[in-house]
Amino acid sequence: AVYNSTNLGLQDLTLPDPTTGRLSRYEEGLFDLLDLKNDAVFLLGELYMNYRIPKHEFALGRMKINSPLVNPEDGRMIPTLAQGFRYQYRSNKSDIVQFGVFNQIAPRSTGRFYGIGESIGTYPVGRNPAGQTSGYAWNTHSDYLVLFNTELKVTESVQLNFWNLFVDNVSNSAYMKPTMRLNQKLDVEMEWLHQNKVGDGGNAIDSLRYFTSNSSDILGIRLNYRLKKSKVSLAYDRIFANGQFLSPREWGREDLFSFQKRERSEGSGDNHALVFDYDHHFGLGKGKDEIQGILSVGKHWKPSVLDAGLNKYAFPDYTQINLDLFFKFEKLKNLHPELLLVTKIANGDFPDNPNFYFNKTDLFHIDLILNYNF
Repeated sequence: AVYNSTNLGLQDLTLPDPTTGRLSRYEEGLFDLLDLKNDAVFLLGELYMNYRIPKHEFALGRMKINSPLVNPEDGRMIPTLAQGFRYQYRSNKSDIVQFGVFNQIAPRSTGRFYGIGESIGTYPVGRNPAGQTSGYAWNTHSDYLVLFNTELKVTESVQLNFWNLFVDNVSNSAYMKPTMRLNQKLDVEMEWLHQNKVGDGGNAIDSLRYFTSNSSDILGIRLNYRLKKSKVSLAYDRIFANGQFLSPREWGREDLFSFQKRERSEGSGDNHALVFDYDHHFGLGKGKDEIQGILSVGKHWKPSVLDAGLNKYAFPDYTQINLDLFFKFEKLKNLHPELLLVTKIANGDFPDNPNFYFNKTDLFHIDLILNYNF
């Protein structure tokens, strides 16, 4: 598959905000972050050999991978893609075991594949624990990453999903998600993510190191209640104060319970997040046309914006409200429009400096996405 992103020239993306001197993090993500003057990006993103026999599947080449920390991401013209080898086993009971080894990644919003270390830092790098601009971009030494996953049906009502992401000379991230169905309508999920530094965290020099914490931990819980055409969820995540949760934003979104589109918890420690979701399907007229609407309301408590050791991107406390609308038309089955409305409001006390809220909070953001699948 060849991916293309073309800028129609409606806005000069190279002009920074006059107050902060920064570019817009949302618009530039639609094109080539490393060369915003490049109006047309072409990437041979998916080209792989695939071999299947009963219960087994092998893939070699350039492909999409979908894991909690490495995934195609949403809302980007060009997704994150990886080059390497993947194997998957499926049992008769639908249990899954899979692993992969990858030596290159094409970060979302870029136009080529990079070595694993090179790919870390193509997105904004934030601050290091000393409060200076992080220096890990183009200075991270890592040759490969290894993914392992198993999904087990423990009992009729209990499932276990486990992932492990090993990044050579940088970090290891172990993620566990058990799910228990309490009845036909209600289930409870829990998640634990533990990270620890591997080797020298990417570079032996402190100011050039990516993974600056020795370890970090996240615990979360989510309740899901299902009705005929609706689902209600309430989720809480806690990032403990023993270290920052770090995962390259270039590699995809963080698939945590408290994730909300257009924002992240990555880069934070000592963080609390509480998110309520309401998902409902609305019929349009007498046919099969419908709208799926997802309302997401979240409250996020951050460390002080002045604490660079626990708040990498100097993000204040905030409240976020998303309304995500997906349209389905019976006569246009290949057309899948999406309308996303996002507002974020800063909370709490922090210095009156635009760098703490510009393109972070106190904003209203609109995405209109037209997907047509052939």
